[in-house]
Amino acid sequence: MNEGNEARTRVLIVAPSPDKIGGQAIQARRLIEAFDGNPEIELTFLPNDPPTPFSGMKYLRTVAASIRFWISLLIQVSTADVVHVFSAGMSGYVIATLPPLIVARIFGVPAVLNYHSGELREHIEHWPQTSLPTMRRFQRVVVPSEFLVAIFADYGIRARAIFNFVDSDRFAFRKREPLRPVFLSNRNFEPHYNVADCLRAFRIIRERFSEARLIVAGHGSQESELKELAAELGPDGIEFVGRVEPAEMPALYDRADVFLNSSVVDNMPLSIIESFAAGLPVVTYATGGIPFLVDHQRNGLLVDKPSPVGLANAAIRLLDDAKLAAGVIENARADVAKYSFESVRQDWVDFYTKLGSV
Repeated sequence: MNEGNEARTRVLIVAPSPDKIGGQAIQARRLIEAFDGNPEIELTFLPNDPPTPFSGMKYLRTVAASIRFWISLLIQVSTADVVHVFSAGMSGYVIATLPPLIVARIFGVPAVLNYHSGELREHIEHWPQTSLPTMRRFQRVVVPSEFLVAIFADYGIRARAIFNFVDSDRFAFRKREPLRPVFLSNRNFEPHYNVADCLRAFRIIRERFSEARLIVAGHGSQESELKELAAELGPDGIEFVGRVEPAEMPALYDRADVFLNSSVVDNMPLSIIESFAAGLPVVTYATGGIPFLVDHQRNGLLVDKPSPVGLANAAIRLLDDAKLAAGVIENARADVAKYSFESVRQDWVDFYTKLGSV
């Protein structure tokens, strides 16, 4: 441990590699960049999915990556004051979260569980042997939303909410007057993000606005399936742009006027906060932690139950009601301040410093 008032608290961030596209990787990278040169906190990074020379050999790659991960943990954890573990649920929790917890306990270093998955309740119920017993071994639990705080409380675990944050200066706010029927879907192509419902909703929207367009960004296991669905639905105006790097995201948001989200499992999507910052009104399913982020008719529109028809009708309502759209956009813009690094920075400084002195 560091001693003395002048010593910096050394925090080891364990998270997915920066080249991964996903909320955890993006948030970990932003946190490290934001603390660069900080006089109080020194962050270092350890990927929980290190590269190996066996990229084309699935099982050998997994074994090699696991061995490399454990070796790196044994080397780096011993020099840290705090181990900050970004975590998802299910099998990913076992593979990527338990090793740093075990090594941190070996060296007596405080470990923080930074849990991000909207499937927390399902994780606990389906993995009873490896979930709650190990979650209780972490010195602290931090989550990005009050939604997850409430679920952890149901199981007797105290969690603290420190919001995800965005660099709002990167997303140039643009007033969208009048609002054009140009939509953006920016979620990866996995079942829980349910991008298919955005495609189905867009078909309904286009029956009302023949000039409507939908920009679909992302990649994943359902890519072929989603492109086939788009072809079956038949409307022109759907553009798949593939994987978009973080540096290119502001330009992507600037192309569109409305953000559509139809995820069926979610927590606190960065894409919604980025939409707030860029000036895109949000129309979304009221999934998981999203109602803690989107206040219906104040800073976005919520659709209570998954329904492409409901999603389409909410989007059409927004296009038809300029006053509603303007109010939603302005309120969302004001809310971005809560999710800026300036707003959450001191929370992390106080948290790291207090825990590192234990």
